[in-house]
Amino acid sequence: MKIVIAPDSFKGSLRSPEVCRALAAGFRKISPDSELVLIPMADGGEGTVDAAVQATGGRKEFLDVPGPLMETVRAEYGLIPTGQAVFEMASASGLELISDARRNPLKTTTFGTGRILRAILERGANEIILGIGGSATVDGGAGMIQALGGRLLDRGGNLLPDGIGGGDLLRIGGIDLSQMDVRLEKCSIKVACDVTNPLLGPSGAAAVFGPQKGADPEMVAVLENNLRHWFELLKNSGLCADCSAPGDGAAGGLGFALRTLLKAEITSGAGLMIELTGLENHLQGADLLITGEGCSDSQTADGKLCAVVAHAAEKQGVPAILLSGALKGDIAPLERVFAAVFSIARGPGALEDAMKNTAANLESAAANIGAVFKLGEAQRRR
Repeated sequence: MKIVIAPDSFKGSLRSPEVCRALAAGFRKISPDSELVLIPMADGGEGTVDAAVQATGGRKEFLDVPGPLMETVRAEYGLIPTGQAVFEMASASGLELISDARRNPLKTTTFGTGRILRAILERGANEIILGIGGSATVDGGAGMIQALGGRLLDRGGNLLPDGIGGGDLLRIGGIDLSQMDVRLEKCSIKVACDVTNPLLGPSGAAAVFGPQKGADPEMVAVLENNLRHWFELLKNSGLCADCSAPGDGAAGGLGFALRTLLKAEITSGAGLMIELTGLENHLQGADLLITGEGCSDSQTADGKLCAVVAHAAEKQGVPAILLSGALKGDIAPLERVFAAVFSIARGPGALEDAMKNTAANLESAAANIGAVFKLGEAQRRR
């Protein structure tokens, strides 16, 4: 039997390569002769670099860059054999890099994200896949532009200091891109993003994502006003025409800067990973696909990674099973997408304990699925 294992990370517990290993261990207990194809997946958020590197035989690189509050952090990116690079902006500008008490999108910046992009350009990558989930910022990508050589000027024509945050955007009176890194012109940037929010308005970067990053209602209003000023400045400078494209509001407006100033392509993170890992080729001749994630509800069925993976399997007539750390709400939409849906939880208990036992629970679930298939084979041979 050929089994393709292509899960997402179980957020806060296991990255997708670890999930793959736990599931494989369970299947091997029951069916040691089965062909297991391990393809860790991600959608541009946590675990994207690990998944891409393992799936392609690439390698990770590490470097120190300014974090969201301009304090040095250790960041990483992946280089893969095709000449592509993979990077999660959260590695340099992510919410998890600062404590709850210090989260302040008026101050946090994407400057470190720009530094990583420059480091990747120096390695000669011809294409960058950039995941923009998990950001701590609402600076409209202005900090990133500074790190890439863009000069942001105040209303008096003076150069603003590096590391501009969301609260400083109103100070910008001019922008000079003449010293931007010229290597950007020859490098294609694909942004892994499944967020469709625009930059401004009630569904925009400040209103929707600001509170997640520490903004109270008053700060949200300031951020909205500042982002509007940033957009109007770029529009009046002839650098953009609009800010309502799907994904412009992602990562606190980073999507907007990437699309308009770096000519990046905003695309599905799940779709990018399916292409990068060659999942469709691996599904040929498979008997079963196993995918999974930390928590599942009706939204999973509506275009999230596990559902996208299941649809890829369906096209080749391969049944897909979803293993989840927790099933919430009405699971009927999930049952319409997957051949079977299981929670790996062993019963009521503390979330901390469940997360601690994720690997063991995944292994047990896989062993039980393998046992059921083995029983089915035995029945068919009778």
